[in-house]
Amino acid sequence: MLDHGAPLHSRRDILRLGLSAAALAAMGTRLRGAAAPAAPRRRPPNILMLVADDMRHDAIRALGDQVVQTPHLDRLAAGGMAFTGAHHMGGKFSAVCVPTRGSLLTGCNVFRAMVDPADNIMAPARVTLGQHLRSRGYRTHCVGKWHNDFASLNRTFESGEAIFLRGLNQDQYRMRVHHYDPTGRYGRRTAYHARKFSTDFLADHAVDFLGRHSGEQPFFLYTAFTAPHDPRTPPKAFADLYRPADMPLPPNFLPQHPFDNGEMHVRDEELAPHPRTPERIRAEIAAYYGMISSLDAGIGRILAALDASGHADNTIVVFTADHGLAVGQHGLLGKQNLYDHTLRVPLMLRGPGIPAGARSGALAYSWDLFPTLCGLAGQPVPAGLDALNLEPLLRSPRAAHRSGVHGLYRDFQRSAKDARWKLIEYAVNGQRHTQLFDLANDPWERENLAGQAAAAGERDRLRAQLIA
Repeated sequence: MLDHGAPLHSRRDILRLGLSAAALAAMGTRLRGAAAPAAPRRRPPNILMLVADDMRHDAIRALGDQVVQTPHLDRLAAGGMAFTGAHHMGGKFSAVCVPTRGSLLTGCNVFRAMVDPADNIMAPARVTLGQHLRSRGYRTHCVGKWHNDFASLNRTFESGEAIFLRGLNQDQYRMRVHHYDPTGRYGRRTAYHARKFSTDFLADHAVDFLGRHSGEQPFFLYTAFTAPHDPRTPPKAFADLYRPADMPLPPNFLPQHPFDNGEMHVRDEELAPHPRTPERIRAEIAAYYGMISSLDAGIGRILAALDASGHADNTIVVFTADHGLAVGQHGLLGKQNLYDHTLRVPLMLRGPGIPAGARSGALAYSWDLFPTLCGLAGQPVPAGLDALNLEPLLRSPRAAHRSGVHGLYRDFQRSAKDARWKLIEYAVNGQRHTQLFDLANDPWERENLAGQAAAAGERDRLRAQLIA
């Protein structure tokens, strides 16, 4: 046998160790007394973040819904990892998308992400994800919905196009958007109207960016859609995929909510008459699914452009949403509530270092993405975040992440949730209501156990946690 402590004198000795040709070449260099050549430096990965609006966490066929057609999101799930326990935290006014996006981009809870959780201004002291990546040499580009303040937009992104700034998009075929303005003075001179369906228009601009980007600079492309938010008017080809009469009602369908939750007549809840009828809710679901399938097709075009660009192998793709939506569950239509259909969000990652086809149900917030993406990109994590890195779950999907998550809506709804139990507290016009759900046995949140003596310990435990 070869004496491993003796010097190597010949190629034959080296071959007996079973070394590769590359190792032989490197060892030969060392044997001649020269330094081994340095390994080529790997360029940091790009990040493509795709954000839906009003997207229910399970409205993806690969993640549970067997009616909706989402082939491109299904492939994204198959090629990466889905975090099925992801939540947003809520906010203090009816446009929940604003504070949830503030948290998503700052990695902080809504009280710290925003100057005021009842306003749209991100706290200037909070470093945004794009701002941080920009300082590390990334090209940062925004397409689509922003909805927070102009100053935070411009410190986050150095460029952008087709930016939907504020207000309600009342026409999916004529959305009012803006050119990026480096001065931050957005107004009439930067505004114009899209002349095609919003998802197609925004996908066009994301595809255009990917087609134009070249060179060694890594990019952070943030593309935020206005779908499947209402008006739910998908193109005919996608609307025709779903006949209202064929749509199954959710198991927790109700004609009306069992009590006043404080927002029974907010705008979102007035999109259909009260009480809800099965026929109307089936029509709403069909239109909602048509919007989602159209969104899926737009995402498919973006992913195809990424493949064609040559950057796909070195790009982390993120898909998530600002919040979910009721669409007939619990007698509700909108997002101004703290049930799981609204608090939970889709969250999927694909790219280098991410296992394919993996799932984790660990409790998480969508804003845990901030340190996770920094870690995957080899970038330092700014101090002061509330977010927790999801990377350990990539290696061990069943590992613990958070012991619980909390939600809020305005001043009259609060929730606390752990791996099995969920508490929702209401204080509306002097009236108190408490709901307690055993999610292991009642994932649709249909049976309120708050008044049962056998569940009193769980109720009081979560209530004390919420107060603390």
